[in-house]
Amino acid sequence: MRLTARARLTLLLIGLVLAAGTVLAALTYLLMRQNLRHRSFFLEVDPSGGATPPPSTPLRDQSERVVADTLSALAVQAGLALVVVTALAALLGWLVAGRVLRPIRAISSTARRLSAENLTERVPVTAPADELSVLAGTVNDMLDRIQRGVAEREQILGSQRLFTANAAHELRTPLTTARTAIDVTLDGEPDRAELLTMAGDVRSAVEHVQRILDGLLLLARSQAGIGAAEPADLADLAAGALEDAKDRARGLDLRTDLQPAPVSGEPILLERMIGNLVDNAIRYNRPGGQLTVTTGTADGLAVLRVVNTGRCIPPDQAQTLLEPFVHGYGARVHTDRLGLGLSIVQAVALAHRGRIQVTAPDGGGLDVTVHLPLSSLGRPTVL
Repeated sequence: MRLTARARLTLLLIGLVLAAGTVLAALTYLLMRQNLRHRSFFLEVDPSGGATPPPSTPLRDQSERVVADTLSALAVQAGLALVVVTALAALLGWLVAGRVLRPIRAISSTARRLSAENLTERVPVTAPADELSVLAGTVNDMLDRIQRGVAEREQILGSQRLFTANAAHELRTPLTTARTAIDVTLDGEPDRAELLTMAGDVRSAVEHVQRILDGLLLLARSQAGIGAAEPADLADLAAGALEDAKDRARGLDLRTDLQPAPVSGEPILLERMIGNLVDNAIRYNRPGGQLTVTTGTADGLAVLRVVNTGRCIPPDQAQTLLEPFVHGYGARVHTDRLGLGLSIVQAVALAHRGRIQVTAPDGGGLDVTVHLPLSSLGRPTVL
C-alpha cells in the first residue's frame, strides 16, 4: 500500500524524534553512570544505638547496588519519556504535515476543477512568502499563460469559422451570376458579341469574388491578432489616408484636427482601419456634406474620431454596421459594395486591445470613435 505524502512526512518526523530521543537517552545514561562511579557514599551510624560500623566490603556492595538501581530507574524513566515524546511527535507531526501540505492540496483541488471552459480560478497565495507561495504564484502564472493561449486559439478558430461562413455565403452570388451567364450564352449558338458580353459578366463576377476574398482575408487576419508591435501615430496615418482620398473627397467640407496620438501595433492594419473609416465616410456622405477627422488623447487612450453627414440611421441600428456584409437596417449587402469596412475597423481595434463606438447623429450620418491604448514604445520618428 502506497503511503500518502502526509503519512510519509509524519513517519519521517517520528523517525527523527525517535532517533534524537534515543541518542539523548543513551548519552544521559552513559554520563550518569560515569558520574555515579566517581561518587562517594557515606553510611551514617547512630552511636547511641550501640551499633558497630559494618565492614568495608558490605559498604562497597551497597554502593554498587545503589548505582545499579539508579541507572535502572533512569533507563526505565527515559524509555517511558521516549515513548511519550514519540507519541506526541506522531500527533504533532501529523498535524504539522497536514498544515504544511494544505497549500499543495489547494493547488491540486484547483487543478482538478479547471477545464478548457473554466480557467478563471486561481490558487490562493499564502503569506508570508515561502517556497509554497512561490509555487502557488508559479502555478497562477502558468494558468494565466494557458488561459491566454486558449483565448487566442478560440479567437483564431472563431475568425476561421466566420471567414468560412461569410465566404460561403457571399461567394454564392457572384459564382451563380457567372454560372448563369455561361449557361445562357452557351445554350444556343452565341455570336462574338454575346461571347464578349458573357466574358464581361464573368470578369465582373471574378473581380467581385477577388474583392470579397481580399476583404475576408484582411478581416480574418485582424481577428487573429497582431504580430510584433511597432510605434505609430494615428495623426500621421490619418493625414496619409486623407491625402490618398483627397480626389474622392472633392466637394465635401473637410475638417481636421490631428493631434499626436501615439500607439503601438501593426502599421499596415492601422492604415487599413483609418482608410476604411475615411472611405466609408466619403462613400456614404451626401453631396456637399461634411467630413470631420480628429485625433488626440483622452483618459490615457489614443482617440481617432471620424464624423460624416449622410442619410439618417436609426440609433438602435448603428451597431449592426459592425457586422460583416451589412450596410444598415440589419440588411445584408447584395451589391458590389462589400460591407466589410467597419467590420475590419472593429477587428483591427480589438486586435490592438482597443474599442470602437458607433453612434448615429440625429441629423444623419455616422459618428465613429476608436480608442486604442497609448504606445509604450515612444513616438515614431518621421523621416
